[in-house]
Amino acid sequence: MILPPLSLYIHVPWCVQKCPYCDFNSHGQKGEIPEAEYVQHLIDDLKADLHLVQGRKIHSIFIGGGTPSLLTGSAYTRLINEIDNLIGLAPQCEITLEANPGTVETNRFKEYVNAGINRISIGVQSMQNDKLKALGRIHGADEAVYAAEQAKEAGLNSFNLDLMHGLPGQTLDDALSDLKKIIALNPPHISWYQLTIEPNTQFASKPPTLPHDDTLWDIQEQGQALLAQAGYIQYEISGYAKPGFQCQHNLNYWRFGDYIGIGCGAHGKVTNAKTQVITRTEKVKHPRGYMDMVKPYLYKSWQVAQDDLAFEFFMNRFRLFEPCPIDDFSVLTHQPLESVENALAQAKTNKLLTQTKQQWQVTQKGHRFLNDLLELFV
Repeated sequence: MILPPLSLYIHVPWCVQKCPYCDFNSHGQKGEIPEAEYVQHLIDDLKADLHLVQGRKIHSIFIGGGTPSLLTGSAYTRLINEIDNLIGLAPQCEITLEANPGTVETNRFKEYVNAGINRISIGVQSMQNDKLKALGRIHGADEAVYAAEQAKEAGLNSFNLDLMHGLPGQTLDDALSDLKKIIALNPPHISWYQLTIEPNTQFASKPPTLPHDDTLWDIQEQGQALLAQAGYIQYEISGYAKPGFQCQHNLNYWRFGDYIGIGCGAHGKVTNAKTQVITRTEKVKHPRGYMDMVKPYLYKSWQVAQDDLAFEFFMNRFRLFEPCPIDDFSVLTHQPLESVENALAQAKTNKLLTQTKQQWQVTQKGHRFLNDLLELFV
């Protein structure tokens, strides 16, 4: 069988302080980060997963956190060189690193470029200092502008600015002002998404007052118009890019590709070429446990149940605005198309989906009511 492309996710768990909305596996920095030790564990973790590669090269790398920009360029030089030596990087391999504007130092981005990183994702979240304070961010609006300027000067192939809307106390004018300021910085890619209150966060225990649903809809509708006027194409629910600058790593996720996850709490999804079984993996979450040599890096792994494959495929694939080739369903899930015919028929009846001989296309209504569309495949 032909295996899907293989990506690599690397998790760096430390941050300066935990944001109240964050449900990612992140830990406030206490003292000096054990950089060299952690990089060695990442390398050893990857070595333990080499059997999952199955002859492929790495299609893309995403280094997330936490705050990966707390680590030096030399740490990433060592890590990326080892990845290339152990597996090999595909031509034009996209290597993204998440950065916090509050941890950006002069020339730090250039160090990352020298290490092989060719794309930076900067967590701006807002361009208003009172909103940043409410979100627990350690940077101000001026630092966000500075980080974007550093990214432009560093010689990167691309960079992304993350921006939230639907923030505590945010008005329509506030949200659109934020977006206009981000557009004015002219990043090749913008991730623009609504704040959601996640379980087990500070915001969940003490929920802030968020904008009314009508305001949220106005923000979404008018914001999308601003982005389109500025030449950004919406290719995913929260992804907007200038032509040719879509995030290749995220595209591999949404197209149901494979990925290995290394680092604290990292998740992976890999297809077995012989058995066609899809396995998901999760690594040990806490840095102390992860770096304990007595324990394995793998916390748990499980096979995706046959009954769950259709939902998992469409949950990912229908986030995208591009058409979905019908053949991809059977090729990537190894399930017969007949198993989802009733759900597809209902989706088309409800005008959530259209279909030709070769492809499916989620309609505008389908993207607006995506949860309703996905529930048909449960």
